Amino acid sequence: MTTSESQADGRGTSVIENAIAVLRCFSADEPLLGVTEISTRIGLHKSTVSRILASFEQANLVERDVDSRRFRLGLGMIALAGPLLADLDERRVAYPVLRELTERTGETSALLLWRGNEAICVEQIASHQQVKHLAPLGVRYQQALSASVQVFLAAEPPERVRALVRRGEITLPADDEAAVDAYLADLAEAARRGYSINFGNTSLEEVGVAAPVYDHRGSLVAAAMVAAPKFRISRESVADLGEACRDAAARITGRLGGRVPRVAHMVPGLGEGTGAGEGPGEGEGPGEGDARGEEIA
Repeated sequence: MTTSESQADGRGTSVIENAIAVLRCFSADEPLLGVTEISTRIGLHKSTVSRILASFEQANLVERDVDSRRFRLGLGMIALAGPLLADLDERRVAYPVLRELTERTGETSALLLWRGNEAICVEQIASHQQVKHLAPLGVRYQQALSASVQVFLAAEPPERVRALVRRGEITLPADDEAAVDAYLADLAEAARRGYSINFGNTSLEEVGVAAPVYDHRGSLVAAAMVAAPKFRISRESVADLGEACRDAAARITGRLGGRVPRVAHMVPGLGEGTGAGEGPGEGEGPGEGDARGEEIA
């Protein structure tokens, strides 16, 4: 490769990285952004940001708000993500079960996948009630007390959980040794029950429960979740929500040709024959109106 070709490659890589940085500025909390806001956030000149946004606008990846003249993500993003989402077996298989779970509980249900240090929402069936929990597809959860995060971390070796907390990749309100030990014990209890609970631990107005989904190898591949406003769920009734979620997770597991592992390798104190088939649960969800992007899943 010649020097000029190498330099061209370097410029090309830089352009791609800048374009990705622009897209990552948009979020559920900040769906509308202007050129100056983006420029300040990622440290690019406004003219560079403007050129990138103009290219994205032509491809329908962003669109301009008529009133504010700021930008939001465009429908072209859905077209890009469509093939990936359609290829997620867990999502396709879970969809009818999630619909039934929402009908059974009257609350929003969702499916989440694990990406090493975060749970990601890939499917959601909204509650029919006026006040309900909603979160955008693709929202990520990294709080240790989130119900879905508990499900995935319960399947990790304790030292892996400790490392994630120590590095700050998973956030725990108190991360001293005693707090982490207590958290690991809570994970073991959730695994024995077959579902985890977030009873207003990450959002005072929300409750969520989540249960594990397994594939044909007995590997944890997803978490089914129910999220609700806290004012509708009592400490007593959260068990009913957890059991409904656990039953749905078991059905999704069955539709995947999966099985719950007979011997759990989760956390200290967890014996044999436990998994997504026994015990009560935990919760999460928003309070007033449609709550979006809260750390409850």
